[in-house]
Amino acid sequence: MAVRESGRVKDAMQKRILDEDARKRRQKKALEALEQDNFHEDPHADLVMHKKAPKFQDDLKNATRNKRKTRTADYFKQRFRKNFAQLVEEDLNYNSTVPNYTTAQAPPSAFPDRHFCAVCGFPSPYTCIPCGARYCSVKCLGSHLDTRCMKWTA
Repeated sequence: MAVRESGRVKDAMQKRILDEDARKRRQKKALEALEQDNFHEDPHADLVMHKKAPKFQDDLKNATRNKRKTRTADYFKQRFRKNFAQLVEEDLNYNSTVPNYTTAQAPPSAFPDRHFCAVCGFPSPYTCIPCGARYCSVKCLGSHLDTRCMKWTA
């Protein structure tokens, strides 16, 4: 009688297994790639429309022409919105003696680390052998192997 074995188990044996340092380097590269994609200031925020450009809301303006235009607080919040770095700097300059974002510290947790699935976010008891990512089920393992495992590019 022939012994059946899973194709995934065979494939897992052929993949290289990374040590903890290599996993941390890969994770750092992945985080740096995500940081590159993070929010940046809008490069087109200061563009001024040409006078001859078509105005598609002329009808709306003609209907409200007699009313005095007032600007609400929401307008100024959007117009002069600050990015995260500006908010942190403002917090530092406002009162540097009280704990703020850069000086806040908490002791290490008394509880063990919680592990979550890298695919769906549910609690995960399993770890991918080659890359060390966590997964919770066979379905998430399949998705991880197809799209995420060892797929980081720099």
